[in-house]
Amino acid sequence: MNTTANGTFTVPTRDQVSENNQAIFDNLHKMIGFVPNLYAYYAHSETALADYLALQNRKSSLTGKEREIINLVTSQINGCRYCQSAHSVFAKFSGLTEDQILEIRKGSASFDAKLNALVQFTASVVENRGRAAESAKEAFFNAGYTQANLIDAVIIIGDKTISNYLHNITGLEIDWPLAVEI
Repeated sequence: MNTTANGTFTVPTRDQVSENNQAIFDNLHKMIGFVPNLYAYYAHSETALADYLALQNRKSSLTGKEREIINLVTSQINGCRYCQSAHSVFAKFSGLTEDQILEIRKGSASFDAKLNALVQFTASVVENRGRAAESAKEAFFNAGYTQANLIDAVIIIGDKTISNYLHNITGLEIDWPLAVEI
Protein backbone atom coordinates (compact mmCIF):
# COMPACT_ATOMS: atom_id res chain seq x y z
CA MET A 1 0.00 0.00 0.00
CA ASN A 2 1.25 3.46 -0.85
CA THR A 3 0.04 6.59 0.89
CA THR A 4 0.13 10.06 -0.57
CA ALA A 5 -0.99 13.41 0.73
CA ASN A 6 -4.15 12.97 -1.33
CA GLY A 7 -5.16 9.55 -0.03
CA THR A 8 -4.32 5.87 0.17
CA PHE A 9 -4.08 3.53 -2.80
CA THR A 10 -4.72 -0.13 -2.07
CA VAL A 11 -4.64 -3.27 -4.18
CA PRO A 12 -7.88 -5.16 -3.58
CA THR A 13 -7.85 -8.88 -2.92
CA ARG A 14 -10.13 -11.29 -4.73
CA ASP A 15 -12.70 -11.27 -1.92
CA GLN A 16 -12.88 -7.47 -2.00
CA VAL A 17 -14.04 -7.19 -5.61
CA SER A 18 -17.29 -7.96 -7.44
CA GLU A 19 -18.17 -11.41 -8.74
CA ASN A 20 -17.41 -10.29 -12.30
CA ASN A 21 -13.98 -9.06 -11.27
CA GLN A 22 -13.39 -12.24 -9.22
CA ALA A 23 -13.91 -14.25 -12.40
CA ILE A 24 -11.40 -12.05 -14.22
CA PHE A 25 -8.93 -12.47 -11.32
CA ASP A 26 -9.35 -16.26 -11.62
CA ASN A 27 -8.75 -16.13 -15.36
CA LEU A 28 -5.64 -13.93 -14.96
CA HIS A 29 -4.30 -16.30 -12.32
CA LYS A 30 -4.75 -19.24 -14.71
CA MET A 31 -3.14 -17.38 -17.63
CA ILE A 32 -0.11 -15.75 -15.98
CA GLY A 33 0.08 -17.32 -12.56
CA PHE A 34 -0.92 -14.25 -10.53
CA VAL A 35 -3.07 -11.14 -10.65
CA PRO A 36 -0.78 -8.18 -11.33
CA ASN A 37 -1.24 -5.33 -8.86
CA LEU A 38 -2.12 -2.81 -11.54
CA TYR A 39 -4.83 -5.06 -12.99
CA ALA A 40 -6.16 -5.69 -9.50
CA TYR A 41 -6.30 -1.96 -8.88
CA TYR A 42 -8.60 -1.54 -11.89
CA ALA A 43 -11.07 -3.83 -10.06
CA HIS A 44 -11.95 -1.04 -7.64
CA SER A 45 -14.26 -0.11 -10.52
CA GLU A 46 -17.01 -2.55 -11.46
CA THR A 47 -16.27 -2.28 -15.19
CA ALA A 48 -12.76 -0.84 -15.65
CA LEU A 49 -10.81 -4.10 -15.49
CA ALA A 50 -12.94 -5.86 -18.11
CA ASP A 51 -12.99 -2.74 -20.28
CA TYR A 52 -9.23 -2.29 -20.07
CA LEU A 53 -8.50 -5.96 -20.82
CA ALA A 54 -10.86 -5.86 -23.81
CA LEU A 55 -9.00 -2.84 -25.17
CA GLN A 56 -5.60 -4.34 -24.47
CA ASN A 57 -6.45 -7.71 -26.02
CA ARG A 58 -8.35 -6.47 -29.09
CA LYS A 59 -7.38 -7.79 -32.50
CA SER A 60 -4.77 -5.69 -34.24
CA SER A 61 -3.07 -5.35 -37.59
CA LEU A 62 0.23 -5.24 -35.69
CA THR A 63 2.16 -8.30 -34.52
CA GLY A 64 2.71 -9.16 -30.87
CA LYS A 65 6.31 -7.99 -31.18
CA GLU A 66 5.24 -4.66 -32.67
CA ARG A 67 2.66 -4.19 -29.92
CA GLU A 68 5.30 -4.81 -27.26
CA ILE A 69 7.61 -2.29 -28.92
CA ILE A 70 4.86 0.33 -28.71
CA ASN A 71 4.22 -0.61 -25.07
CA LEU A 72 7.92 -0.32 -24.20
CA VAL A 73 8.45 3.03 -25.94
CA THR A 74 5.27 4.55 -24.51
CA SER A 75 6.02 3.32 -20.97
CA GLN A 76 9.59 4.59 -21.16
CA ILE A 77 8.59 8.07 -22.29
CA ASN A 78 5.76 8.22 -19.74
CA GLY A 79 8.15 7.14 -16.98
CA CYS A 80 6.14 4.12 -15.82
CA ARG A 81 8.48 1.61 -14.19
CA TYR A 82 5.62 -0.83 -13.62
CA CYS A 83 4.78 -1.08 -17.33
CA GLN A 84 8.46 -1.00 -18.36
CA SER A 85 8.94 -4.03 -16.13
CA ALA A 86 5.83 -5.94 -17.23
CA HIS A 87 6.41 -5.31 -20.91
CA SER A 88 10.07 -6.23 -20.71
CA VAL A 89 8.83 -9.69 -19.70
CA PHE A 90 6.22 -9.82 -22.47
CA ALA A 91 8.70 -8.49 -25.05
CA LYS A 92 10.97 -11.46 -24.32
CA PHE A 93 8.02 -13.79 -24.97
CA SER A 94 7.49 -12.01 -28.30
CA GLY A 95 11.06 -12.83 -29.36
CA LEU A 96 13.03 -9.74 -28.41
CA THR A 97 16.33 -10.14 -26.58
CA GLU A 98 17.31 -8.25 -23.43
CA ASP A 99 19.72 -6.07 -25.45
CA GLN A 100 17.02 -5.30 -28.04
CA ILE A 101 14.54 -4.40 -25.29
CA LEU A 102 17.01 -1.97 -23.74
CA GLU A 103 17.79 -0.44 -27.12
CA ILE A 104 14.07 0.03 -27.83
CA ARG A 105 13.55 1.66 -24.45
CA LYS A 106 16.45 4.01 -25.28
CA GLY A 107 14.69 5.02 -28.51
CA SER A 108 15.90 2.92 -31.43
CA ALA A 109 15.85 -0.54 -32.99
CA SER A 110 19.03 -0.60 -35.10
CA PHE A 111 18.62 -4.37 -35.54
CA ASP A 112 15.55 -3.93 -37.82
CA ALA A 113 14.79 -0.92 -40.04
CA LYS A 114 11.01 -1.44 -40.04
CA LEU A 115 10.84 -1.80 -36.26
CA ASN A 116 13.09 1.24 -35.90
CA ALA A 117 10.53 3.26 -37.88
CA LEU A 118 7.87 2.02 -35.45
CA VAL A 119 10.00 3.03 -32.44
CA GLN A 120 10.56 6.50 -33.91
CA PHE A 121 6.90 6.95 -34.84
CA THR A 122 5.70 5.85 -31.40
CA ALA A 123 8.17 8.14 -29.64
CA SER A 124 7.11 11.07 -31.79
CA VAL A 125 3.41 10.45 -31.11
CA VAL A 126 3.90 10.13 -27.34
CA GLU A 127 6.38 12.99 -26.94
CA ASN A 128 4.27 15.36 -29.05
CA ARG A 129 0.87 14.33 -27.65
CA GLY A 130 -0.34 12.96 -30.95
CA ARG A 131 1.30 15.54 -33.19
CA ALA A 132 3.88 13.21 -34.67
CA ALA A 133 6.64 14.78 -36.71
CA GLU A 134 6.15 14.58 -40.47
CA SER A 135 9.49 12.78 -40.75
CA ALA A 136 8.33 10.09 -38.29
CA LYS A 137 5.06 9.58 -40.19
CA GLU A 138 6.89 9.44 -43.51
CA ALA A 139 9.41 6.90 -42.21
CA PHE A 140 6.56 4.82 -40.72
CA PHE A 141 4.76 4.59 -44.07
CA ASN A 142 8.00 4.17 -46.05
CA ALA A 143 8.84 1.20 -43.83
CA GLY A 144 5.70 -0.54 -45.09
CA TYR A 145 3.20 0.33 -42.39
CA THR A 146 -0.36 1.17 -43.45
CA GLN A 147 -3.07 3.53 -42.30
CA ALA A 148 -4.66 0.59 -40.44
CA ASN A 149 -1.32 0.07 -38.68
CA LEU A 150 -1.25 3.75 -37.73
CA ILE A 151 -4.72 3.52 -36.20
CA ASP A 152 -3.80 0.38 -34.27
CA ALA A 153 -0.54 1.94 -33.08
CA VAL A 154 -2.39 4.97 -31.71
CA ILE A 155 -4.92 2.72 -29.95
CA ILE A 156 -2.07 0.77 -28.33
CA ILE A 157 -0.38 4.02 -27.29
CA GLY A 158 -3.65 5.15 -25.72
CA ASP A 159 -4.18 1.82 -23.98
CA LYS A 160 -0.68 1.89 -22.52
CA THR A 161 -0.94 5.54 -21.52
CA ILE A 162 -3.99 4.69 -19.39
CA SER A 163 -1.98 2.16 -17.36
CA ASN A 164 1.12 4.38 -17.29
CA TYR A 165 -0.86 7.25 -15.82
CA LEU A 166 -2.73 5.03 -13.36
CA HIS A 167 0.51 3.58 -12.04
CA ASN A 168 2.27 6.93 -11.99
CA ILE A 169 -0.60 8.30 -9.86
CA THR A 170 -0.80 5.36 -7.45
CA GLY A 171 2.81 4.14 -7.25
CA LEU A 172 1.59 0.59 -6.63
CA GLU A 173 4.23 -2.02 -5.82
CA ILE A 174 5.86 -3.47 -8.94
CA ASP A 175 5.22 -7.20 -8.89
CA TRP A 176 7.20 -8.03 -12.06
CA PRO A 177 10.96 -8.50 -12.36
CA LEU A 178 12.17 -4.92 -12.16
CA ALA A 179 13.27 -3.47 -15.50
CA VAL A 180 16.70 -1.92 -15.70
CA GLU A 181 16.54 1.79 -15.03
CA ILE A 182 17.55 3.94 -18.00
